[in-house]
Amino acid sequence: MNDIPTERLKYPIGRFQWPHNISPEEIESKIQEIATFPQQLRAQLAAMNPSFLQESYRPGGWTIQQLLHHVADSHTNAYIRFKWALTEDAPTIKAYDEKAWALTPEIQQTPVEESVHLLEALHKRWVSLLKSLSPTDWSKTFVHPESGKIYTLGVTVALYAWHGKHHLAHITEFEKRNRD
Repeated sequence: MNDIPTERLKYPIGRFQWPHNISPEEIESKIQEIATFPQQLRAQLAAMNPSFLQESYRPGGWTIQQLLHHVADSHTNAYIRFKWALTEDAPTIKAYDEKAWALTPEIQQTPVEESVHLLEALHKRWVSLLKSLSPTDWSKTFVHPESGKIYTLGVTVALYAWHGKHHLAHITEFEKRNRD
């Protein structure tokens, strides 16, 4: 890993590119990415050496196990953020310390399969919600309390489609570098 730039290890698919506008076709594409992510994750894990779960995907990074539980935590929070934005007027969401969450006791004690099951069920429900949104719903917003940034649901769906691919790439790239 010493010859791979840190930026490439952190962002194997590149940093998220914030769209200014997002078309209905792009939204549909992002919904499809969210829909298929759990199956892609499951397939990658089935092909991976289980001993890799306790390895960091990059120097100073989380273990693969922490990463998998992080994705479940993050996507659960994303689903709730969508619900808040749909049911309240530009709510300020609750932020969470993802690094602290990655260190809570159940992260080491819980098999990753439980987070994969959670993601499968969550993404089915989330995709059902996303597919039911009207064109005006995609412009509904929430406010992030730390940055004060206002997020539309259209941009947020793009962010979380990227987020899944981003962390899946952490795992696939780690696995490629460490094949026997």
